[in-house]
Amino acid sequence: MKLAIVTAYPPSKVTLTEYGYHLVKHFRLQEEVSEIILLTDKTDAPKDLDFKQNGCPITVKECWSFNSYKNLFKIVKTIRDEQPDAVLFNLQFLKFGDKKIPAALGLLLPFICRLMKIPTISLLHNILEQVDLENAGITNNGILQKVYNFIGSSLTRFVLASNVLAVTISKYKTILEKKYKARNVALVPHGSFETPPQPDYSLPEGPLQVMAFGKFGTYKKVECLIEAVEHVRLRTDLDIEIVIAGTDSPNTPGYLEDVKEKYKEVAQLRFTGYVAEEDVPKIFGESAMVVFPYTSTTGSSGVLHQAGSYGKAVVLPDLGDLGILVREEGYQGEFFEPGDIKSLANAIETILINPDHRIHLGIQNYKAACSLPMSKIVEMYIDYFKAIQLANISKKSMDLIGHPKIKSTTI
Repeated sequence: MKLAIVTAYPPSKVTLTEYGYHLVKHFRLQEEVSEIILLTDKTDAPKDLDFKQNGCPITVKECWSFNSYKNLFKIVKTIRDEQPDAVLFNLQFLKFGDKKIPAALGLLLPFICRLMKIPTISLLHNILEQVDLENAGITNNGILQKVYNFIGSSLTRFVLASNVLAVTISKYKTILEKKYKARNVALVPHGSFETPPQPDYSLPEGPLQVMAFGKFGTYKKVECLIEAVEHVRLRTDLDIEIVIAGTDSPNTPGYLEDVKEKYKEVAQLRFTGYVAEEDVPKIFGESAMVVFPYTSTTGSSGVLHQAGSYGKAVVLPDLGDLGILVREEGYQGEFFEPGDIKSLANAIETILINPDHRIHLGIQNYKAACSLPMSKIVEMYIDYFKAIQLANISKKSMDLIGHPKIKSTTI
């Protein structure tokens, strides 16, 4: 199978970049895949294809850009030129832009691929029915929210035109099947990016690192984390470093710079900026815990799966998709009330003052991560592509049986 994968890809700063990297990394090792055509966004630096294991060849086609109105046409042209046997889309609603038209046009692609009779699977990381439009930084206007929900429902129908629409949370599958009467929705768990050897759960010498990782500024706000750690410092003698690892959300440029200025007097506060793929193990490995300072959720969490892979304790709000994900996949952590500084401080302190509890949480999260490695997730997609192929062959056979000339010959 010559497989086209449409995704953002490192060193891109567009959402789902890391997930795209690990999809490619594991698809290339599948014996059913003879070549990968990577349809990705344009970046100044070359794409990160430095994999340790040999696999099938990868052809990179940088054919789209975030917020470009031409993305739909360029991606379709590239698919026509490359003639893949199948297409996988790595999507969420703001994948192709945070402007309305580019974002909407990009979500028409699965429908167009079906018109082109190309077997298509779309992985949709969030659904609009579960997105808090205000907290996600999209709009706080009630009338506009209704408009967005109407447009979102229409776009969801275009994505549902895929042969298979994969979602990572069972609740999404239930909602789509009930609201849209869809019968092609598959539950495919998020999966863990890496499964390193069993960690020793020890920490490096020096301050205890309390780390948040991601793209910040919309529903991921680090002010609450910084102030919570300050509370813990006041009532304990713990040596703590706050580590903010990542960049601004595309919707909130300049957010982290503003936070740096606001909290410039806070001791041991470190902003790492963009974390390259090769640096991810180090930054997770040195952390005492991973904190999720979220006020809302918009889908499954890659950061939670990464934390589990490295055997880390987590502190997270018990809300929305994140709470569902934790319960469904077996992760454990300390919970706090979203936006409540004292509640977050208590959760952080509980882990920091009790190393045995921290290690216990890390062990449980590592086990949860190991149960769903990305290699298994990719095999599920391969099985779905095979099923689509068999269904197409069966349909062609039925069409032939129904053809007058063949029918008369058979008789």
